Amino acid sequence: MTKKCWPRTKIPQIAGHNYPTMLILIAGLPGSGKTSLANAIAAKLGAPHFNSDQIRREMGLWGSYGPTDKAKVYEALLERTRQALALGATVVVDSTFYRASLRKPFEEMAAQFALKPLWILATAPDETLRQRVAKPRADSEANETVLEKIRAQFEPLEAPYLTIDTTQGSAEELATAFLSKHPK
Repeated sequence: MTKKCWPRTKIPQIAGHNYPTMLILIAGLPGSGKTSLANAIAAKLGAPHFNSDQIRREMGLWGSYGPTDKAKVYEALLERTRQALALGATVVVDSTFYRASLRKPFEEMAAQFALKPLWILATAPDETLRQRVAKPRADSEANETVLEKIRAQFEPLEAPYLTIDTTQGSAEELATAFLSKHPK
């Protein structure tokens, strides 16, 4: 679902802050609250939100996590992001982004648009991660096995980033706090 895109000449204003075009990338382990946080930030900005699990489902690749299928999903995620940025939209993207090689194309694309991406690492205590992935969720297939696999392969973010512990408030509260610290 595409949400309202802001032309470059119109800058969204929220609580007295002006926000020019931004690329907000939210990484984290399964169950970390990435999608809830991304939904809340996108809603407050009126920005499109793209999610790798949603794209995987739309592409008929639900349950397909081989290298070729992962590459297809991330390429579609990148292309949707590129199209929205070309329209002047602020874009919020969430995925595990567990490898630097998955993050690099987004960094390069941001540079093409003269943007510095805003990276967020969504976190939660281990017990919370396990509780979240133990429950069936419509927006994710990840379970404890997937959590452990991604955790073992997760490469630290290199770019400057903000860590948000998603247990420290509701997604809406955390989004408001993030946006209050990042007016441009």
